[in-house]
Amino acid sequence: MSGTAVKTLLNETTTVVLSPGYEGANIGTIIGFKHVNYLVEKAVIEHFRRSGLPVGRLYEENGLGFDITDIDSRLQTALVVDDEASLEVVPVTKEGASELSFKVTITVERDGAPKKAVSSKVTVVLRYDENDVRMLRRLPVADGLERFVTPKIGGAGEAASGDAVPRTGGELVSGGSTDTDPVLEQLLAGENAYGWKFRIPYPYVHFFDRLQMSGYLRLMEEAKHRFVDARGISIRKLLTEQNWIPAVTRSRITLLDEALLEEDLYIVYTVDDVFKNLLYTSRVDYYVVRDGRLLRTATGSITHAYGVVENGNSGRLVTFDDRVLAAFNNEAGQ
Repeated sequence: MSGTAVKTLLNETTTVVLSPGYEGANIGTIIGFKHVNYLVEKAVIEHFRRSGLPVGRLYEENGLGFDITDIDSRLQTALVVDDEASLEVVPVTKEGASELSFKVTITVERDGAPKKAVSSKVTVVLRYDENDVRMLRRLPVADGLERFVTPKIGGAGEAASGDAVPRTGGELVSGGSTDTDPVLEQLLAGENAYGWKFRIPYPYVHFFDRLQMSGYLRLMEEAKHRFVDARGISIRKLLTEQNWIPAVTRSRITLLDEALLEEDLYIVYTVDDVFKNLLYTSRVDYYVVRDGRLLRTATGSITHAYGVVENGNSGRLVTFDDRVLAAFNNEAGQ
C-alpha cells in the first residue's frame, strides 16, 4: 500500500452502481432508511478499494479496522428494490484532520431522468487493533494514512449526571430487556422518552468485540418501533386501521465511545419536536455503565413523517391526527 493510494483516497471522486438489499424492502418495495445507510457505507468501502486501500487488507496487513463514526443522511426520494442506484463518493477531508470525511450522493432514475434521492455526510476512522494474540504481524501503514489511525474510537463519551445505580437482578440474554431497571429509571425520569436495556449480541459487532454503525442503526429503528408500541400507536395498529407507515426523511448517528460485546446497552428514545403536524424529530442516546457511572457511547437523531404507500412504491405524506399527536406529546401520561 503506497502513499499514491492515500492521495487517491483523499482527492479522487468515485462512482459505483449498487442495488439495495431485498431485506430492506419492508414498506412495499420501498427501502427503509437503515438499508439506505448500508448502501452509503458500501459506497465508501468501494471508494477505499478503488483507491488501492481495500478495507479487508487494511485490517489483515496493518491491524486497522474501518469504522464509520458519523453518518448523516437526508432522504429526498424513496429508493425501491429494483433501483440500480448511482452513488458518488467525494472526499472532503480537511487539511490536518484526524478523521476521513466524505460526501455521498445517491441518484436514481425516475421518469427517464436522473433524480437525487439521498445526500449523506460520512466520517471514517481506522481503529488500531492492539491485540497481539489476534494480530501476529503488522506491516507499516502507508505514508499519509497514519493521521487517521486511532487507538480507540471516540473517548469523548459523556457521563450522565450522577452516579449510575448498580444493576440489580439476573443477567440478560441477548435481545432481552427489563420492564423496571434502576438505571433506566434514572435516564427516563421527567423525559418524554422510552428506553430499554439490551445485551449487545455477537451479530451486532465487528472486529470481534465492538458495536458497529450498522448495529446502532438497527437499534435506532427498533427504538422507534418500541416507542410507538408503548404509546398505543404501534406500526401494525396504524397500518391496520389507517394504512399509515412511518417514513424517515433524515437520520444521523455519531459514535462517542466504544460499546462492547455482551455489555448491557441502554437505549433511550426521546421526542424532541413536532413540526406542523407533518414531521417529528427524536433523539436516540446509547449508554453503558462503566466504573459505576453512565457513559454515553453514541447519540443520534431521526426525523419521521407518516405516509400512505400504494401499489408498492407510490407514497404520499399525511398529517398527524389527534391520536398520534397525543402519543408523541405523552398527553395520556403513558
